[in-house]
Amino acid sequence: MPDPTTQSNYLQITSEHVDLDWTLDFDTKVISGSAVHHLLIKEDNVKDAIFDTADLDISSVEIAGNSVNFSIKAKHEVMGSALHIELPSGQKSGNYIDVKVTYKTTSGCTALQWLSKEQTQGKSFPYLFSQCQPIYARAIAPLQDTPSAKIKYSAKVTSVLPVLLSAIRVSPPSNGPAHDGKVIGKDAVTYSYDQPVPIPSYLLAIAAGNVRYRPFPQFQDKQWTTGIWSEPEMIDRAYWEFSEDTARFLAAEENIVIPYKFGVYDLLVLPPSFPYGGMENACISFLTPTLVTGDRSLVDVVVHELTHSWFGNGVTHAEATHFWLNEGWTTYIERLLQEKLHTPAHRGFSYVIGSKALYDSLAQYQDRSKYQRLVIEFEAGEDPDDAYSSIPYEKGANFILYLERTLGGLDVFLPYVKDYVNTFIGKSITTAEWKAHLYGYFEKHGGAEKIKALDSVDWNAWFYGEGLKLPVEMEYDTSLAKQAYALAEKWDASRSTEDISQLDFKESDLKELNSNQIIVFLERLQSYDQLPGQHVKHLGDLYRLSTTSNAELRLRFYEVALKDPVSSAAKAFASEAVNWVIGDDGTGIIKGRMKFCRPIFRAASKVDKDLAVRIFGKAKDGFHPIARKLIEKDLGLVH
Repeated sequence: MPDPTTQSNYLQITSEHVDLDWTLDFDTKVISGSAVHHLLIKEDNVKDAIFDTADLDISSVEIAGNSVNFSIKAKHEVMGSALHIELPSGQKSGNYIDVKVTYKTTSGCTALQWLSKEQTQGKSFPYLFSQCQPIYARAIAPLQDTPSAKIKYSAKVTSVLPVLLSAIRVSPPSNGPAHDGKVIGKDAVTYSYDQPVPIPSYLLAIAAGNVRYRPFPQFQDKQWTTGIWSEPEMIDRAYWEFSEDTARFLAAEENIVIPYKFGVYDLLVLPPSFPYGGMENACISFLTPTLVTGDRSLVDVVVHELTHSWFGNGVTHAEATHFWLNEGWTTYIERLLQEKLHTPAHRGFSYVIGSKALYDSLAQYQDRSKYQRLVIEFEAGEDPDDAYSSIPYEKGANFILYLERTLGGLDVFLPYVKDYVNTFIGKSITTAEWKAHLYGYFEKHGGAEKIKALDSVDWNAWFYGEGLKLPVEMEYDTSLAKQAYALAEKWDASRSTEDISQLDFKESDLKELNSNQIIVFLERLQSYDQLPGQHVKHLGDLYRLSTTSNAELRLRFYEVALKDPVSSAAKAFASEAVNWVIGDDGTGIIKGRMKFCRPIFRAASKVDKDLAVRIFGKAKDGFHPIARKLIEKDLGLVH
């Protein structure tokens, strides 16, 4: 199979729809039930239907109500266990067959995190949520777990807690009484959902807990709806944070690309162990609670997640090698929206912010330079999570920005963007298919001049180039960064003053800077040599960066402090930083988002490996299984 991360035979027989019937058991932490696949036969006389599974307990398989033979092959460390189902003989291409698999999940399920009530905001009910990207959907259902084979799905889920899925709710209504008016935590309610738009398997998603819904105001004449879900303890803050901008962002995106296809766009604020900033699950984006800052300074993450409705959920990468098509395009369009919603300077500023993450990631992979590439040729069974970084996002977005400039700017490029989405919406494509369409479009809309411009691009360097720099030196509008740069330069120049009381810094220095500008200030500080320990402490105290509840700022402060692992600052702050991550800082709130926990543990381990390992060991069960696995690799606990 072309996709190196699946063992399914999706080219011979393809699942087009799956009907899920699940029961959630919060005591045993198990999902049990069945999956019925509606399969299109693509090859005469195909003998087996092969599905990806990971740590599933399969009890039976039926075709047309009759039990059939099946076998579960030896477990592959990354890809799981292939489920082979024997099909009746004489299958003909073009026909359909339905296969029902009855099964339950097990404790080894990487896709699910079952939280105790103590790990939630309300501390009264347990909670469940999934994370299936890149290849973990096979741990919650037997699937052809490849983005090349998109599926529609329907589901009935019985639970004593409210249930959310990456689909449109059929019943009970979202805007009705919570849990259909039944007793939450006691009475079982069956939730029914339908996803009529084909999606890649990694967008299969579930969350269940004591959640409430609040709709956002209907936007002008739009047919789609938007709203927010969260635990009741956070619903007021979450509603305020996102209600002003979400529908406005979605409407602005429609003007740039094409109309929104999914009907519903909701947000769910998850408990703090969620390992990502956001996850673009169809119809409902899962969000980290670290975005709820009380000043709407981080709501632009929603722009990224909703942009995936077109780039990823709509036009999908065929397999992990081409992941940059999802994230590079999404980041590029997200930043273009900054220009449309604000000013061109805001677009440039977004690239300035992103450049630090890009160069950090490139440096992180110096010893595995293959992962510095935009197009990564994965070996069969290679773990795509090993390559997860900012590179596909940032290198990809810079590449598309470079093409925009090379081809003549936005007036020329935006009509192409619409054509690209219209051409491939609902399909899964490779980098080669994207490039062929790009050339085809500009040959038709520009002729020899545009083809000459495209031929001037060093495609090999962009796709397969390694190293610590982009193939082309990119220039951005830095006007919004100048004040932050000036303050960082002033701090750098202050290192010769040993007596802190003589320094001319004031708490009001940051008054004119927004959160993103403060991030740029702190990241600029990291580009200089390590500040003396007393300066770092003064920086943290004066600007309250060492105590701020804004995790983005707290992370950057600790990165300044831990920059040089042998410095006095690093030794002074390593323990504080890792205890902040595990929530042992007075808050009791774990920082499960990998953007925060992984860099801190990596940096702290360079200062004091024993400390990092010990603190992680104390709290590792509180992290999501994906984050736990990758932190263990970061700390050298597994290979």
